[in-house]
Amino acid sequence: MAAPISIQLYTLRDLLGNDYEGTIRKVAAIGYTGVEPAGFPGTTAAAAAKLFKELGLQVSSAHTGLPVGEQRQEILDTMHAIGATHIVSGFGPDEFKTADAVKRSCDRFNAAAAEAKAHGMKFSVHNHWWEFEALQGRPVYQHMLEALTPDVCFEIDVYWVRTGGCDPAAVVKELGARAPLLHIKDGACARDIPMTAVGEGIVDVPAVVRAGGANTQWMIVELDNCATDMLQAVVKSYAYLTRNGLAGGRR
Repeated sequence: MAAPISIQLYTLRDLLGNDYEGTIRKVAAIGYTGVEPAGFPGTTAAAAAKLFKELGLQVSSAHTGLPVGEQRQEILDTMHAIGATHIVSGFGPDEFKTADAVKRSCDRFNAAAAEAKAHGMKFSVHNHWWEFEALQGRPVYQHMLEALTPDVCFEIDVYWVRTGGCDPAAVVKELGARAPLLHIKDGACARDIPMTAVGEGIVDVPAVVRAGGANTQWMIVELDNCATDMLQAVVKSYAYLTRNGLAGGRR
């Protein structure tokens, strides 16, 4: 059975900033099963939670800062408010440039995962291309695996894995149950070229889906930018994934 389909709401950030409620209603009308918030432009977590519930949208996960330090309680309260049980976060390229930097980053991820677990939640690292570039002869993520506790999972962004020089399907298969969330995007897999609707680029999405198998809990569409109208690309991405049996939608 195909994993349910969600959308990273950062994809529609411009529309959400102008009309949050109207845009979420469009997401539900398209057929998306879930949403992955990354902030709440123009609204509040409580108002968004009420809207999600009205429309029958599950919160697959949410992008936040790490639930540690001064922002810990605020993040946990937000997660509870929207009914999310999976926290996702990540760092910029400077935090992975050396082996020592990778170790420090992983220590922080471990602390975040422990805090999430203590509150009945999971924590996943979201990647970009820099975690899949080479460091001392191996991809950075392999160094990370040696320093992370088993409680740290991954939200694998398949586009950036390919851009960084690795095979997304192979990485997803290697990580197994530690990669319950997949960010599905498509395009030329180059840093400075706009993305496309899923199915219109070079990412072998079917291979990724096969590699994830039953370990994939959510297929999450995300486009950082797009060569075409963003909402149109969101519609096309949904159609490609659901009609080909790669993800499960509501229609």
